Amino acid sequence: MARHGGRGWHGRVIAAALGVTAVAAATSVWTAQAGQSGEASAAPGVSARPAAPKAKPVSAAIVHASDKGAHAVNITIDDGPDPVWTPQVLQVLRDNGVKATFCMVGTQAQAHPDLVRQVVAAGHRLCDHSVAHDTTMDKKSQAYQSQQIVEAERQITKASGGVRPMYYRAPGGAFTPYSRKLAASHGMRPLGWNVDSKDFEKPGTQAIVSTVEGEVANGPTILFHDAGGDRSQTVAALRTLLPWLKQQGYAFGFPVR
Repeated sequence: MARHGGRGWHGRVIAAALGVTAVAAATSVWTAQAGQSGEASAAPGVSARPAAPKAKPVSAAIVHASDKGAHAVNITIDDGPDPVWTPQVLQVLRDNGVKATFCMVGTQAQAHPDLVRQVVAAGHRLCDHSVAHDTTMDKKSQAYQSQQIVEAERQITKASGGVRPMYYRAPGGAFTPYSRKLAASHGMRPLGWNVDSKDFEKPGTQAIVSTVEGEVANGPTILFHDAGGDRSQTVAALRTLLPWLKQQGYAFGFPVR
């Protein structure tokens, strides 16, 4: 999502993530995940489950293109899952026969695994959006960036029942060469956007609709949100925009991997 400073929601996410970060640092969880071991040592006499297979590396270039070609859009939904708004977004997508990419904050996925599994069951794709949604990640150490990306990957994969995120979107677009390469080495393509719907600012449903209609020619990947506050305007805008995009002849795809 675009950089937005001074949000109470952002502060709460970081506060919630501090406990996760502390535990991860204390137990070296993220270090183990970076090596793709993904399993704790088994107790004596108990067989350990085999480690999940290592994800196939992908390109570290930030992707915008759609796998459905030039006249297509990628609907991307950031910051959830949220128990109020994610089900409503899922319903609008279902009503219109559209698949989307959900960029999830690790702590949100951990708190709402049922919603993560609903997203997967509906045929949508998962994207890692970090643990704490820190839009200054690009100013932090590589160790911090690694923890944020790899721990969120673990949280989302666990919440989904084993389905890995296929993309990584840096909060606020705060990518670094290191974070892009790390995500790509874990099979997560760095994901950008072409159209920011500005729905996070809650400008009104019609303003969101007008922004997307006016900017969709800029490129295929459109940014919306399903958490971080009242997202009723987003839900209403999607109800209008998805049929409109179909009327304009757009196909709906996923970002290229």
